[in-house]
Parts: sequence; structure tokens; C-alpha cells
Amino acid sequence: MDVLDLARWQFGITTVYHFLMVPLTIGLSLLVATMQTAWVRTGDRRYLAMTKFWGKLLLINFAMGVVTGIVQEFQFGMTWSAYSRFVGDVFGAPLAMEGLVAFFVESTFLGLWIFGWDRLPKKAHLACVWAFSLATIASAYFILAANSWMQHPVGVEMADGRPRLTSIWAVLGNSTVLAAFPHTVFGAFAVAGAFLVGIAAWRLWRRAEEGRTDEEGAVWRASVKLGTWVGVAAFAGLAVSGDLQGKLMFEQQPMKMAAAEALCHTERPASFSVFAVGDVSRPDCEDVKSVTVPALLSFLAHGDFSTEVKGIEELVPLYQERYGANYPVDERLGELSGQPIDYVPNLPVTYWGFRLMIGFGAAGAAAGVLVLWLTRGGRVPRGRWFPWLALGGVAAPFLGNSSGWIFTEMGRQPFVVVPNPGGVDGVWMFTARAVSSSTPGEVLTSLISLTLVYGVLAVVEGFLIRRYVRAGVAGVLPDRDPDRTGDPGGPGEKKDDDVLSFAY
Repeated sequence: MDVLDLARWQFGITTVYHFLMVPLTIGLSLLVATMQTAWVRTGDRRYLAMTKFWGKLLLINFAMGVVTGIVQEFQFGMTWSAYSRFVGDVFGAPLAMEGLVAFFVESTFLGLWIFGWDRLPKKAHLACVWAFSLATIASAYFILAANSWMQHPVGVEMADGRPRLTSIWAVLGNSTVLAAFPHTVFGAFAVAGAFLVGIAAWRLWRRAEEGRTDEEGAVWRASVKLGTWVGVAAFAGLAVSGDLQGKLMFEQQPMKMAAAEALCHTERPASFSVFAVGDVSRPDCEDVKSVTVPALLSFLAHGDFSTEVKGIEELVPLYQERYGANYPVDERLGELSGQPIDYVPNLPVTYWGFRLMIGFGAAGAAAGVLVLWLTRGGRVPRGRWFPWLALGGVAAPFLGNSSGWIFTEMGRQPFVVVPNPGGVDGVWMFTARAVSSSTPGEVLTSLISLTLVYGVLAVVEGFLIRRYVRAGVAGVLPDRDPDRTGDPGGPGEKKDDDVLSFAY
């Protein structure tokens, strides 16, 4: 493999791994803040137990997210230095805002929340978790603004062969980020909702198997209900925001739209392919049979049932005419120097990635609804299939998020910065020109090293989460002297003895 392929594998592996933590942190932080708000307002001990338990898992996940996320920025200089020089003037602003405005706020108020249980008044402590939660949202927005500029460059002009930022507000108000942001946030809530449902349902099943009927079950049932309704609402939000993204993709990246459907030939109206049988990797669609919904793709593209959607075979000549038929003759491009440019993304990845994104998202929401129905009225199914259903529901939205981002990023190939059809001429960059002048051995060494380190981190996180999940509420509300003052709700308050009944 050459440097380009190795660099893409490295960034893909580390990014997909890191993004397993990101949506859970975003969604779970807001849910934990909601739980603590309910406890402060009502005094109901269930909400305190929920806040403590889910907050502990949030902290583990956040810590791993920080560790794995730092590597992402290092890679810009390690393996993508040419790309960094090209986009540096633009990326500096949103990434600085993410670090200085969002991440510092996150870290500060998270520290206050962690160490302020026995030291801050209830409402001040509650304000800390809300500040942390909202800062995670702000952080996501700034990162998405940078990514969306790569998908649709705006607010720049070309100077000395590089884009120069002319309007940060254009970058932050990019139509692409305005669509991607709610879709990402709804995806985060889908992950967090499924996380609550799966773990809480598993705890209910374990307690039923052990014959336990004490009050802790109320914590898990409340968590199942909250997670289910959050997951269902998130899936509805994903459908609406995804529709908006599809219409922007039709205008901004028509090749990605065609690749998502493995649409080889132009259609008017265009049918939506539910699934295909055959080799979708061939852009001429030989021997491919699809089950389709007539005219649905036209509606997803433009909001009506008659819009023409261009196919791959018609788009390739248009791309060649506008952006060139061959790579420049440049020794830095290696084997691609002077070779024809392949404007067709990896069709199996884009086609099936798009369907896996939708399928896993729907499966996660359906699993949550099914678990809520099966546990209604105090019921708990006793079969061993039930915990597998619950835990499978946890995995589904994680896989859906990953599939969606793989489709989004690989669907823009061969560009790392996609040209804006109506933007400034020359503001695009081929992925082949973005890589650093490293040797294959150097990149392969870092690829293997980072993959091994991330594998170790995955084992550590899995061990920690498993440990605290198995400990249940007792792991976060240990039995203490009931006469001791200084309840976690605030300094000097008498501890409610009933809270201790959750420990076992």
C-alpha cells in the first residue's frame, strides 16, 4: 500500500473509534443534566440515583473521548500536512473557537460538577452540569462547521494558491453545517437513549433472575422510559434533518447522491433503491437488480416526484470537464501522477453505508419501543433473549452513526475539499494531493501503533463500564453513616436515609 492508502486507513480507524465516544458524550450529558434537574425540583431519590449512575458512565466515556480526540489534530501534521497548509487559514478560526470557547468551558464546569457535590449549593451545582452539557453542543457545532466547509467551501477567496478566510460568519452559517448539526445532535440522542434502555433493561433482567424486588428497580424502569422516548424522538428528528441533508447533497455533491443510490443512469423521475442484488461496484450497473420505490429519490432530492437525478455515467464527463480528466504531473502524487482521475466513490461503501445508517437507526428506536412494551406494568421477560435484545439495541445507533459518517466522508472522494458548484473557482483539493511527504514505513508504523493503543483503550473503557454497570446503584451511592451531614445535594444538608436503600 502507498502512503495515501495508509494515511486514509489510519485516519479512518482513529476517527471512527473516536466518534463512538462523541455522540454518547453529547447525548448523555444533556440527559444527566435533565435527571439532576428533576432531582433538584422534586427531591425524588430516583433521579439522584439516576444522575449518579449515568453520570459515572458519562465521565468514563468523556475521558476516553478526550484521549482519543487529541490524536485527530496530531494527524493533520503527521500524515496530512499538505492539506493543513491548504486549509489552515480557514480551519484556524472554528478550531480555535472549539478549543478556547467550548472545550475549556466543558473541562472547567465538568471539574466543578465532579468535585462540587459536597461543596456547592444544589442549584449552583446543577448550573455546572448544564454549562458542561451545553458546551459539548457548542464544541460539536464548531467541529461540524470546519467539516462542513470541506463539504461545501464558503466565505473565502483564493490568494497565493490557497483559500483565504473572508467571513467567519459565512463559515459558521454554512447551509451544510446548519443541516449537519441537528442531524448529528439527534444521532447523539439516539445513541444516548439506546444506551439508557439497554443497560437499564439488562439490570432489570438481572434483578428478576436474582429475585430482587427492592426500590432500585424504579431507577431502571425510569431510565428505560426516558431512554425510549428520547430514542423515538431522536429517530423522528433524524428523518427530518436527514431529508434536508439529502436535498443539499443533491445540489452540492451530485456524485455523492448518485453513489448513495448506485444510480448509474440518469432517471426522471428517479426511484429510491431499497436494496440491490448484484455487484454495485460497477458504475455501469451490469447485472444489478434493485427493489425500488418509484419517484421517491426525486422527492428526497428536490421535494417533488418529477425531478431529474443525474446518474454516474452522465456526471463523470461533467466532473472531468470542470475539474480535469487527469491528475497533474507531480512526483508528490506518486503512482497517480498524470493518471486519469476516478470521480466515482467506492460504490459498495456508499450504497450500503447509506442503508446501514438508516437501518441501524430504525433498529435502535424499534428495540427501545419493544423493551418498553415488554417491561410495562412491572413485567420483566425471563428468557435469555431479552438481555441480548436490550444490549443489541445499544449497539444499533452506534453502528448507524459510524455508517453515516463513513458514507459522508468516503462519498466525497476523490476530493478532501469538495468544490462548491457556485463558489470561488479553485477552492477544492484532491485527497491525493493532501497527504504528507512521508514514507510508507513511517505511516505504517504510526498506523499499527495507534491501532494497538486504541485497542488497549477500548479494553480499558469496556472494563470500566462493565464494572460500574454490574455494580449498579451501589457503585455510585455507597452505604455511609446516615448521621453524617453533607449530602451530595449540598453542604450541611441531612442525608435522606431512604437514598441508602438503593445500595445492596
